[in-house]
Amino acid sequence: MSTFLIRRLASALLISFGVASLVFLFIHLIPGDPIEVMLGDSAKPTDREALRHALHLDLPLTTQYIEYFKGLFQGDWGQSIHQKKAVLDLISERLPATLTLTISALFFALLIALPMGIIAAKYPNQWQDHSAMSFSLIAISMPNFWLGPVFILIFSVYLGWLPISGNDYPQSIILPAMTLGLSLSAILARMIRSSLLEVLNEDFIRTALAKGLSENQMLWKHALGNAWLPVITLLGLQLGALLGGAVITEAVFSWPGIGTLLIDAIGQRDYPIVQGCVLIISLTYVVVNTLTDILYAQIDPRIRLEAG
Repeated sequence: MSTFLIRRLASALLISFGVASLVFLFIHLIPGDPIEVMLGDSAKPTDREALRHALHLDLPLTTQYIEYFKGLFQGDWGQSIHQKKAVLDLISERLPATLTLTISALFFALLIALPMGIIAAKYPNQWQDHSAMSFSLIAISMPNFWLGPVFILIFSVYLGWLPISGNDYPQSIILPAMTLGLSLSAILARMIRSSLLEVLNEDFIRTALAKGLSENQMLWKHALGNAWLPVITLLGLQLGALLGGAVITEAVFSWPGIGTLLIDAIGQRDYPIVQGCVLIISLTYVVVNTLTDILYAQIDPRIRLEAG
């Protein structure tokens, strides 16, 4: 296990270094002069030079690259041009809201996907299975930028049950979580169904039924435990995707998370914040997938042996 951990952590560090490098290069390869974009054509030459010096854009690209990584390791991710605050402080203020939305969306997805996938696997090729898979197909086909306004019209405007935007009330999380989690529930339901069907055809399941176990006991005690392995892998991958999808969902519902911060920064041409937000989302994706690999190997020792 120690060898497996060392390899996975080394791989995560290498990927993180690559991600940070790509974020730096993408920002610096944007066509045009970022100073003119940020300040406009009417800015004074002295203001342009001051901002260029503050962002270290007057240095050679290799020097900027080295200074960029020095700042990352020292916790200095730059300063917002418009808000005049440290980028890391702004991200830290918004991160709890994004994590709350992501975890709530994951909980909502599991709440729907788990019973739907189990029912579909328990009654394959019957109306229960067809209904569940049809629902999942519809859910996965609806993009967040369309589904969010539809939920707002139904539950906020017409029914008046839930707030339209913001996070001023505890129930404000419901609509964003539903919007973000619905497509994930469809993906998870299909994976749970597929994994359960594969496990239900194994010999040990037939042996358990032959020994007198009821179908429900067999399903909950034996089948589900073995069917979770591929689902855990998918959860790790989709959790990172949720962070990316949260950008659109937060914009629709004015949820004060990293996604809203990123979109506002793009509109204001606040490149230090854009760079910091993209970096934190990418690094979170890497961390989540590394933890998923470790958890998977802990559950199934064969993974460690194959990696070794």
